[in-house]
Parts: sequence; structure tokens; C-alpha cells
Amino acid sequence: QVHLVESGGGLVQAGGSLRLSCAASGRTFSSASVGWFRQAPGKERDFVASISGSGSNTYDADSVKRRFTISRDNAKNTVNLQMNMLKPEDTAVYYCAAKYSLLEKIFVSKNEYAYWGPGTQVTVSS
Repeated sequence: QVHLVESGGGLVQAGGSLRLSCAASGRTFSSASVGWFRQAPGKERDFVASISGSGSNTYDADSVKRRFTISRDNAKNTVNLQMNMLKPEDTAVYYCAAKYSLLEKIFVSKNEYAYWGPGTQVTVSS
């Protein structure tokens, strides 16, 4: 079992930056692929970015490429999402999720992830 908690959300103006963190406790975190997802009101929960257990593989959704960067520090059991050049359409609740896998790969589908944090709100004003 692993427990995830997101932090770093808030209100920011368009063009600004935020850094989200996902802190894990419990099971060994370095063997888990981690994904960030977001959900705006009335919409589906969408994939944002994913990183493999060692951090060697990452993948970003097209909508955030060249603006968001996912990284991890397994010594601190954290995964971060650096968000730059934020847009109003980035407004959503952001969730981190973990999937334990023997494979060093990323996962895009939210259905792959067994563990989820409670989410953190990101609001981008125009």
C-alpha cells in the first residue's frame, strides 16, 4: 500500500508558474510509475504526464509539452510537476497516481493506476 498527497496548487495568473509535488509514504516508491492527471469541472480526468520508477522514462500530454516537466526524487519519495506558461485552460484539480510495475515504463491510462492522492486545485486567471 502507498499513500499519496499532492501539494503546491493555488491561484496564479496566466503565464505564471507553479510546482506541484506528490509525496508518497508506505510501500517502496522507486518501483512505482507515477502519473499526473487533471480534472476540470464537468470533464473527464485527463492524463498530463508520467514518469517511470527510476525516472529514466517520461511522457507528457500534447497539451502540456514544452510547458510542464515531470521529475522525481526517490530518495525523498516525491514526484514533482513543474508547470510553466500556465493558461486558463490548465485550471483543474491535479491528481498524482502510482502504479507498481516490474517494467521501467510510463502509463497513460488512468485505469492503470491503483493508488491516487486526494488532489490539489490549480486555478489560472486570465
